[in-house]
Amino acid sequence: MSEQRKRTPPKGMKRKVAYYGRRASIPFARATASWRMLPDFLIVGAQRAGTTSMYNYLAQHPDVGRVRLSKGVHYFDTNAGESMSWYRSHFPLDPKKVPFKSKPTHVGEGAPYYMFHPLAPERYDAALPGVKLIAILRDPVERAHSQWAHETARGFEQLPFDQALYQEEERLAGVEERLRTDPTAYSHAHQHQSYASRGQYAPQIERLFDRFGRDRVHVIAAPRMFSQPAAVYAETLSFLGLRPFEAVYEVHNARKYPTIEPEIAAWLADKFAASNARLVELLGPDFDFRRD
Repeated sequence: MSEQRKRTPPKGMKRKVAYYGRRASIPFARATASWRMLPDFLIVGAQRAGTTSMYNYLAQHPDVGRVRLSKGVHYFDTNAGESMSWYRSHFPLDPKKVPFKSKPTHVGEGAPYYMFHPLAPERYDAALPGVKLIAILRDPVERAHSQWAHETARGFEQLPFDQALYQEEERLAGVEERLRTDPTAYSHAHQHQSYASRGQYAPQIERLFDRFGRDRVHVIAAPRMFSQPAAVYAETLSFLGLRPFEAVYEVHNARKYPTIEPEIAAWLADKFAASNARLVELLGPDFDFRRD
């Protein structure tokens, strides 16, 4: 899928001017792709857990460059058929290859489908040797409801939340195997309607640990990130090998929506019980999302 078909102009005059300015740079970026950096870190998930906020915190750092069109390129999930040159074109010029360009020295991108898509981890492991990963985890009950509100607002979901949950198993039947065996396959339901499935964090984190090792995976509890942003940010900079810096900690990409029905919350909590218990064993009490 081309950038021209994927992207839609943002709202607001300043954002539109910046958007069209970046798009005008596409031919130059493609022509200079071989001179450009590749990410040394990825924010891989979870969706609706604060990935946009963390990306913007990190992008404020003077040594970190921004992705050209948005925070995420989706090269390792929905754009896997594109070339590495196409991927490189989204990033800043490499100061090691362009002597007059002194900054940035680090760059990353963020796509919360990177943690959930069955082939994404092996793809970025192969393409980006040594890449470091950031995963942010939110209460999976709240995350599922937030995803539904987000996808509904974007026009990707038409069902009420309870019906969407009850139909999820049918929607996703056989999809993961198809995605795993056919690298060209795509599933709208897997990307946009996987409310309960994405909240099964423990298997996803264990998969990252098994492939990359714990020293290359930094897992953040979303409640702590928003209650103690400076401390979490400092820890993340240390993980990435970046010098200390004080960012502006604004919350990005938040939505307002009605509270979840207690019966639905209880049903979801039961579905997440085993994964949540395992998550505490893996990561400790900051990640205890279990409910009574």
